[in-house]
Amino acid sequence: MAGTNPDRGASLSTVLGRRLGGELLRMRAGRGLRQSAAAKVLTASVAKVAKMERGQVPMRDPDIRALCHLYEQHDEEAIGRLLELAEVDRERRKAKGWWDHHPELSSLTEYVALEAVATQIQTWQPAVVPGLLQTPAYTRALALGSGSWTDLERIEPFVEARMARQERLQGEHPLGLWAVLHECALRQFVGGQSVMKEQLSHLLDMTKHPNLRLQLVPYSAGAHPAMGGSFNIISFAEPGSLDVVYMDTTLTPLWLENEPDTARHTEFFKVLADLALSPRDSVELVEAIHKEL
Repeated sequence: MAGTNPDRGASLSTVLGRRLGGELLRMRAGRGLRQSAAAKVLTASVAKVAKMERGQVPMRDPDIRALCHLYEQHDEEAIGRLLELAEVDRERRKAKGWWDHHPELSSLTEYVALEAVATQIQTWQPAVVPGLLQTPAYTRALALGSGSWTDLERIEPFVEARMARQERLQGEHPLGLWAVLHECALRQFVGGQSVMKEQLSHLLDMTKHPNLRLQLVPYSAGAHPAMGGSFNIISFAEPGSLDVVYMDTTLTPLWLENEPDTARHTEFFKVLADLALSPRDSVELVEAIHKEL
């Protein structure tokens, strides 16, 4: 994955690089220009332009500005978002994070690396407590219950890695987390009654953090447009600024990087937040479920 070796950065594609390259491709296509026109402006080869549009190489700010000028993109705010995304992508490619030493993260490596540089995550979870809010016992019970671990000794390092991720919610510039959960996620006895009671206590403690917003969709809310599964909207600047969407499917993670898909999931999330209880009422429901245990 990107970030494991800085010397390989130029040959690797990252989620952020693809998102940035896709925006440049969209602008070029909108002007009806060929890659050769972009190559001429950059004094580069057509092959390099193709790699840029596929997110396979980090992009320099002067190149982005030159292409925006060619594509008649003069909106400084829009250009600024591209430059900011390019900077985050460059940092992501050369970074050696703690996650690179945890092979048990497997397909989550890219997600965790992006989580480390994100400013906000909006997560919809219909069945489980989000990883950033889990207790060790809850994480361990989920891993055991999944049946996907052939080597049970690797579960503990996985639990440790998930706990390390939670440090992102603290510090000088903590990650903003807006979590919308379905009520059933708190009523599912993952690990048994004692594990869930501890998990709910931890969740109540976390709601006291100013960078966390928790809302619950009650059973009474009925049908909604996101019943198909969970998703995370990852922002690297202001929400809506070149966001990417991550979906953890049964077999493989799925990244949605184009603007229509991210806009659609942003709308889904808004609908869910409107259906959900207010943060205050959500805390009261967590407390009620906790008392039942």
